[in-house]
Amino acid sequence: MKSLEVKYLGLTLKNPVVVSSSGLTSTVDNIKKMEAAGAGAVVLKSLFQEQITHEAQAYEHEGDYPEAHDYIMSYAVNNSVEEYLKLIREAKQAVSIPIIASINCTSVGEWVSFAKRIEAAGADALELNIYFLASNKDMNAAACEAQYLGIAAKLRSIVTIPISVKMPKTFTNIPHMVDQLYYRKINGVVLFNRFYEPDINVETMKVESASVFSSPSDIRESLRWVGIVSAAVPLVDVAASTGIHSGEAAIKQLLAGAAVVEVCSVLYKKGPKAINEILEFINGWMGKHHYKSIEEFRGKMNPKNLGSLDVYERSQFMRYYSSHE
Repeated sequence: MKSLEVKYLGLTLKNPVVVSSSGLTSTVDNIKKMEAAGAGAVVLKSLFQEQITHEAQAYEHEGDYPEAHDYIMSYAVNNSVEEYLKLIREAKQAVSIPIIASINCTSVGEWVSFAKRIEAAGADALELNIYFLASNKDMNAAACEAQYLGIAAKLRSIVTIPISVKMPKTFTNIPHMVDQLYYRKINGVVLFNRFYEPDINVETMKVESASVFSSPSDIRESLRWVGIVSAAVPLVDVAASTGIHSGEAAIKQLLAGAAVVEVCSVLYKKGPKAINEILEFINGWMGKHHYKSIEEFRGKMNPKNLGSLDVYERSQFMRYYSSHE
């Protein structure tokens, strides 16, 4: 009998398919649908630091009493956080799969106080969705990295539940950053974060948002680094994200060394049934190749087990293109 059970962030999941943080995980009803479709865990829609601040400022501007500033700001912030805590508590009562909270932050700020409340509400783990675009020419790479490491270390000192960091693909040395997170007792990383991407409308002459959804070809952005990171820092769990639209894509990431795969865009396009389709493919593939558990093949195709980084590095690029005229 085949087992799809996996370990992620110290949690036992019935399978490696995790629903990524999005509007699909913002209500208990949706979370129940994801569980019914077979999801191994869900990451709740992020609690946004900037959104809370903007909402608080909106409340403030509605009145003309400066002396009420602190009260209004406190009320708006607490109201947003309490709604999120309510979602955690209700989701934990409604489903049996792990509930991973998510906070989207640009600095330590209020997260120090929020994190404890998130843990107390019953979240099984916490995913840090750090949004920090390095666009200041006077800030060097080390300072940018310190921003991430500082947030991770501070929150690690506040809560005891497992923590993962959703990382961008823009670091100079991704394995080094993951290693630094490991030394700060971070349990896992998600590769990679999808930031807001701008587009320009040449007719209206306005900057607009590009599509927020991934495509199947986007798996190339994460597959290489899932393999390299899982081999270089094996004690940190890697969640593969971006471009996972099929069971075949999920198998590729597991072979590269991912502990789990996070799916989102495919669920918007096909609905929760996509989870079941992915799981059916994994089951069928395992049967065809005579694997009884995911751990038997997980990481089989990462550089450590292949004995070389060549297939993930530039040498393969040169070998491929030099043979084409």
